[in-house]
Amino acid sequence: MSVPRLWSTDANVPHRSSWELPDLEKGKIPAISVSGGVNYPWNGNTTETCTIIGPTKQDTKFTVSMNDNFYPSVTWAVPVGTGNLPQLTGIHRDQSFTTWLVAINMASNDIIILHTIKWRMKLEIDIDPTMPLGRRSKLKKPYAQEQPVVLNKNEPIPPSALVKPNANDAQVLMWRPKNQKPVVVIPPKRRRATQCC
Repeated sequence: MSVPRLWSTDANVPHRSSWELPDLEKGKIPAISVSGGVNYPWNGNTTETCTIIGPTKQDTKFTVSMNDNFYPSVTWAVPVGTGNLPQLTGIHRDQSFTTWLVAINMASNDIIILHTIKWRMKLEIDIDPTMPLGRRSKLKKPYAQEQPVVLNKNEPIPPSALVKPNANDAQVLMWRPKNQKPVVVIPPKRRRATQCC
């Protein structure tokens, strides 16, 4: 998730706010679905899916495609503050994803994994909030993203990726000031069924 860094008296240990997935970060689950929640746990039902009525008499080619876009948002100011003074000094993002191309038997609901694709998103931006808008940010390495990789051997789909909540509903916005207790700014919209309180 996006992790904005904010000014601190110690540049090595800055105050920070972050979108977090507690169960994922604590190792309670190995994966969580990043679907929008509408066609859960899949990412869509337009170009992402194709219905095949069989048995087919001859080989037929089908094309499916997925376009995943990031829409992260961060605040210029301290998320728990009362003012709107820009203090954001950087954004760090490092996320790994696994996408499965599957065939589903609609009669039995059996899932057959056809391909396993892995990809990663890394982003580092330095920000000078004293500069005018349009000149505040500077992209750091990597300037180009790694390309998705289709694995030679398929990986199983973790059960936690097939059940709710999805990432958007489970994420928590935290404010972590230096030398003080963390503050929950935005709690999760929905907790996992195994969670309590």
